[in-house]
Amino acid sequence: MIAAASQFERPLSQDSSDTTPIAPRTMRRKGRELALQALYQIEITGDSSIAAVDLFLQHFEGAAKAKEFARRLVSGVVSQRPELDRLIEQSTEHWKMERLAKVDHEILRLAVYEVAFCPDIPVPVSLDEAVEIAKRFGSEDSASFINGVLDHIAKSNPSKSE
Repeated sequence: MIAAASQFERPLSQDSSDTTPIAPRTMRRKGRELALQALYQIEITGDSSIAAVDLFLQHFEGAAKAKEFARRLVSGVVSQRPELDRLIEQSTEHWKMERLAKVDHEILRLAVYEVAFCPDIPVPVSLDEAVEIAKRFGSEDSASFINGVLDHIAKSNPSKSE
C-alpha cells in the first residue's frame, strides 16, 4: 500500500534539535542517499507507510534537514511512481523494467522525480547527483547507464531545462 505524498511531509520530531551546520550540497547529497536507501527498502518490503520511513530514518545518521529532504524525495517518488516508471521505460531502449538492477531503478526514479517534479532543483544538479550516487551504490556500469537515461529524459522535458 502506498501512502499519500503529503503524509511524509512533516517535521521530524526526534531530529528537530539537530542544528549542526551543513553545506546545502552536502546536506542534499546525504538526503538523496537516505532517500535512495529508503526507496530500496520500500521496494524490497512493499511497506511505504510513514512508520516504516520514520523507522528507517531513525536508524541512519544525518542532519534534520537532510532527513527532511529525504522525506520530501521519498514522498514524491512514492506518489509519482507510475509516471516516473513510464518516463523511465520510454527512455530505456531495449530494456524491460524488470531487468534493471533495483538500485539503478531507484536512482532513476529519484532523479526523474527531481527532473520532472522539482522546479527548485536545476536539471544538471539532479543528473550529476544521480551519477555520483550511482558510482557509490551501483555497479561498475550504473553511472554511464543512468547518465544516458537521464540525459534522454532531461532533453524530453524542455520546460525545466530551459
